[in-house]
This record gives sequence, structure tokens and C-alpha cells, in this order.
Amino acid sequence: MIRLPDAIYVATAPVNLRLSFDRLGGIVREVLRREPREQAAFVFHNRARTHLKILWHDGRGYCLIYKRLDRGTYRVPLAIPPGASEVVVSRRELAVLFTGIDTALLRRARRITSEHVSSARAPDASRPNDRI
Repeated sequence: MIRLPDAIYVATAPVNLRLSFDRLGGIVREVLRREPREQAAFVFHNRARTHLKILWHDGRGYCLIYKRLDRGTYRVPLAIPPGASEVVVSRRELAVLFTGIDTALLRRARRITSEHVSSARAPDASRPNDRI
């Protein structure tokens, strides 16, 4: 069974995901300033946020999970403070991130919400103004 470490770091900058174990480990050392063999998982994404890799060391060797979405994008957490190279997330947040966002569904939801807000704000000409 695959069990990720408790510490999970998401890189905020996109990475060339053609890289594998050693090169991603180098990014962990050079950019994230962490040791890739520590009890932590490191999450990387591509520029389009359609691919995701998770790298960790299980004590015996490196493990790598690679996922490509059929549609939609990954919602990468914002870096706080701005410019930070990583964001710490919980396992639950990683599960949500790993699911991805269906952008077509998101656009439909935004359109419905904006239509609802527009109709709620539209003044009714047949009703007099109720201001006192």
C-alpha cells in the first residue's frame, strides 16, 4: 500500500515534468532548500497545470506518482508569503488538489452564479422604491 509522509510540500513554480527521480530531487535541494530523502512528499506541476508529479523517499528508494488530467486543471495553492518556493498542505488538501478542477464545470457554475446575481440586482420597474 502506498502511504505518503505527513509533510507535503507543493512547489509553487511550474517544473518540466519530463524530469525524473534524480533531477526532481535536485530541484528539491536547490529550489525548495530541502533534502529529498527526508520524511516528506514533494508535489510538482507543469505550466498548464494539467500534469502533476509527487516525489518522496520511502526509506528504501524514491517513489514517483505521475498524473495527467483528461480535462481540467490542477488548482495549485497560492504562495504565502508571495514569492515563496513552496506551500505546505495536508493530506486532505493534497487529495483535493490531486482530483483537479473540471474547467467546463467551473465556467458553467460561474455563469449560473453571475446570471443569478444579475437578476437579483436588476431593479424592478413595476415596484416603487421602498426607501425611507
